[in-house]
Amino acid sequence: MERRSTGFWLLTIFFGLFLLFLYGPTITIGILSFQGPGGGLTFPMQGASLHWFRDLFREQAVGDIWGAFRRSFALGLMVMVTTVIVSVMGGLAFRKRFAGSGILFYLIIASLVIPSILVSLGVGLIFNQFGLRVHWASSGFGSQLTWTLPFGLLIMFAVFNRFDKSYEEAARDQGASAWQTIRFVVLPIIAPSLIGVGLFGFTLSYDEFARTLLTAGSYNTLPLEIYGMTTNVTTPVIYALGTLTTAFSLLIIGAFLLAAWAGAKRRARLGSDAGKGV
Repeated sequence: MERRSTGFWLLTIFFGLFLLFLYGPTITIGILSFQGPGGGLTFPMQGASLHWFRDLFREQAVGDIWGAFRRSFALGLMVMVTTVIVSVMGGLAFRKRFAGSGILFYLIIASLVIPSILVSLGVGLIFNQFGLRVHWASSGFGSQLTWTLPFGLLIMFAVFNRFDKSYEEAARDQGASAWQTIRFVVLPIIAPSLIGVGLFGFTLSYDEFARTLLTAGSYNTLPLEIYGMTTNVTTPVIYALGTLTTAFSLLIIGAFLLAAWAGAKRRARLGSDAGKGV
């Protein structure tokens, strides 16, 4: 057997410590959420049960957990759909150089380096100045788009920079209109990237705190609700909520990955059928 070098083991230990640092807090919360009825917020654990998960589904004395979850889920879907549509349109627009395209690109990316709390403050002030209601579905939606759209656009820019235009030329040679070319040629080819953009949009919105803090209005989203609970909830029920929201996030990611896998299988099958037809 080949003997591993000292450098290999040092890198392995470093990587293991990095993973522990990355996922240790989440694992710790998951473990503490399964404490018995007499459990507290720290180790050692007081028994093991599903008590705090059951307690989570009872009426809580403080907060509106499930209302906040519904708002975060609805907001995530709104942001996801908008991010996908605008990112595709922006990617198509930037395929050709136009006056001011460079400046516009840097303006789009600039929102990523502006402190999130300042974006939240700015959006809230703009809505107040125009006499508009500060609400999670309007101002909160707008502030979160300043976070998700740059990521979606960067992905689409990379995708269209590598896109082979010969596919579009072949479709036009066959008499396809511009819309038919986009619908039946371009979109199916970039579908895996669209799934990635959608995943970015939903997950970044679902757990966004800073850009929603001053734009959610009177109704909290789930991250704001959890933050509020940290000041007045002194039982592991907050850990149970954290475990369930983490599991939900992983479920969403799994669903997107499954959709990408199914799409790849379908394209491979269609390609195989086309090859046989030839």
